[in-house]
Amino acid sequence: MQFVKQSRTHEYVDVAGPSRQLLITGKPEYLGQLLASLAVSLGPLASGLGKGYSSPAIASLLQRDAKAFDLNGQQASWLASLSLLGALFGAPLGGVAVKWGRKRALLMAGAPLSLCWILTGFAFSVEIMCFAAFTSGFLVAIVQLAAQMYVSEIAAPSIRGGLSALLKISGHAGSLVAFAAGAFLDWRQLAGLISFAPAAMCLAMLRIPESPGWLVLKGYDSEAEKALRWLRGDSADLQLELSILQTHIMSKRISSSPKLLLQTLRTPALISCGLMFFQRFSGAHAFHFYVVSVFKETFGGTNPHTAAVAVAVVQLLSALLSGLLVDSAGRLPLLVASSVLMSLALASFGSFAYYKEANPKSVTNLDWIPLLCVLVFTVAFSLGISPISWLLVSELFSLEHRGLGTALATGFSYLCAFVGVKTFVDFREWLGLYGAFWLYAFISVCGLCFVVCCVPETKGRDLTEIDTVS
Repeated sequence: MQFVKQSRTHEYVDVAGPSRQLLITGKPEYLGQLLASLAVSLGPLASGLGKGYSSPAIASLLQRDAKAFDLNGQQASWLASLSLLGALFGAPLGGVAVKWGRKRALLMAGAPLSLCWILTGFAFSVEIMCFAAFTSGFLVAIVQLAAQMYVSEIAAPSIRGGLSALLKISGHAGSLVAFAAGAFLDWRQLAGLISFAPAAMCLAMLRIPESPGWLVLKGYDSEAEKALRWLRGDSADLQLELSILQTHIMSKRISSSPKLLLQTLRTPALISCGLMFFQRFSGAHAFHFYVVSVFKETFGGTNPHTAAVAVAVVQLLSALLSGLLVDSAGRLPLLVASSVLMSLALASFGSFAYYKEANPKSVTNLDWIPLLCVLVFTVAFSLGISPISWLLVSELFSLEHRGLGTALATGFSYLCAFVGVKTFVDFREWLGLYGAFWLYAFISVCGLCFVVCCVPETKGRDLTEIDTVS
């Protein structure tokens, strides 16, 4: 049985009973959703700035200039990875914080995050920098988790992928700014620059509404209608969208039990954690934190800072392309293409590193080969598995369990990221640079098999429909 209800801006399609899909037709008003997503995206911007900070900052500290202190290789690896360890502990708290409101969680984490970067700028020892890195990672996990949930819950299905990609675009823009500024600023000045981003997020979010889904979940139906009106526009018919949310939440409450909770969480948790494992152990994050150092090892005459900025530019452009394609091409085609290209690029980079180690004098004018490998890898990673993994995390879990499920997947993601970044130095020592990248290539091939066999397509489907299917 199939029925359609049309209004001035919305079309609802009901297929086979409870499965509902909201499609936007006519001339919908996306401005409110876009403005809210832009305000929230300042949080991932701060995260990207922090991610891009490590590489130029560590390079600056290792130069032992007059403003720095002694830093050895192992201390540098801890400094690069402690933010990820902090994020591992921050993710569970984020799952609790979002129960008080997605917007409130972002505001509570934003101000302390600015203070952490101010502390980093005034640090006078490695220990203080490590403490600030751990704390900032803790807070960034809350920001990332709450931001992804907020955007997925306010966005209409037809633009949900694009608005979620905006978060990744902001993160890549932050990394680009950090890489570019790191070529001119020392590590103290760069930390001061980064401290402005979380504060800007807090100011921007004061004007946007809370997530309508969370408001309905807590029984604030009138506030939810006002929030939807702000997001959808004055001409939108909101009653059916509200009734779908209310009916869905009521049915879940009636059928809730520990056994059903386990069944509800199991499949999306396994898919989400699997994607996060293959994303984090693809070598992308380990490479990202040490990009300048790796380029110094593989390049001959090319400036490694210039190459790092080029990689960040390509990363940003790829994220923009992903935002344009994810709602038209779908999640699965982008994931498959991403995994294939990543595997080829990682294997090629490892092969060049092996050849250079065996024939160091014959590769002086071949800097374009590793740079091409890195650029292809960056395009593939930023186009597919990086943004889509986080998008699927926010899509697969049901509304009432989204905080718990997202916290679980996010915590596991940061655990994998910490292990991946921390062990990159060890892999490079044990296997050589070429061996480490061959290992990452093998993991990416395994990730391709996982995507083909286990990951569902969610393009154009309402969150309640995805929950019903999963």
